[in-house]
Amino acid sequence: MKNRIVIATRGSKLALWQANHVADRLREAHPGLSTELLIIKTQGDKILDVPLAKVGGKGLFVKEIEEALLDGRADLAVHSMKDVPAAQPDGLVLGVVPEREELCDVLLTRGEASLAALAPGARVGTSSLRRTSQLLMRRRDLCIESLRGNLDTRVGKLLSGDYAAIVVAGAGLNRLGLAAPVRIPLAPPDFLPAAGQGALGVEYRADDAATAGLVAFLDHPDTRDAVFAERGFLCGLDGGCQVPISAWAVIDGDAVRLTGMVSDVAGERVVRETATGPRAGAEALGRQVAATVLARGGKEILDELYAGG
Repeated sequence: MKNRIVIATRGSKLALWQANHVADRLREAHPGLSTELLIIKTQGDKILDVPLAKVGGKGLFVKEIEEALLDGRADLAVHSMKDVPAAQPDGLVLGVVPEREELCDVLLTRGEASLAALAPGARVGTSSLRRTSQLLMRRRDLCIESLRGNLDTRVGKLLSGDYAAIVVAGAGLNRLGLAAPVRIPLAPPDFLPAAGQGALGVEYRADDAATAGLVAFLDHPDTRDAVFAERGFLCGLDGGCQVPISAWAVIDGDAVRLTGMVSDVAGERVVRETATGPRAGAEALGRQVAATVLARGGKEILDELYAGG
């Protein structure tokens, strides 16, 4: 049994909260175990003045962290699952998915009580084309602007009056204890989240049985199956977190119901599909829904997005 674990993480307040949360749980479960954080700056952290969709590529927030696992500098990594590409490097596994936090997006305002209550042409900040698309489906008049930076920075820009509203993940707000005067859930089935949103993933080397044994107790089967259905959809589309792809899975006994959606950035062309299957085949269900979405017009939308159209 190992007596020391090195956890690779990004350096944002949210990433550090997540890594420390896992470290605390590990020390509680394994008295005498010591933990150390290895803070790594990823490409996504270094480029803050460009919208994510224009940076391009996949794994903007995980690639350098996975390299630290592969070369042995770290034993495990804690990721926000929505940032993890569908395809993993050889030699690594997402072996543990802890219980999910709130999965929906939230609209934060300084006073308006709903999306409909925002003034015509109101300036709304978000870092996500998926959120942009779904906002424009409901309010084509809104001025949606790219808002990058750590979560506390984004909330600060709302409170200082830079934006009439911002859209962020509810899970991050909960974990950091952040708030705004008004918090409005943008919840499924009306407003769909990113694949894996609200869930953490614990990644480690496939041949590291000792680490796998230490972290196994953190796994939450219902969350794991739901998230892997959503990731199956993402993988079937060969998609990343920088395009308007949404996925929402619900576990019901031995079944999983998945809704997947692809849209253009303007929210004008939308392909949405829902299917149910056995949870033992959750990832395969995701791929099946992806194939249907692609065949119904999703492929043309994604091809245009990736080509910069």
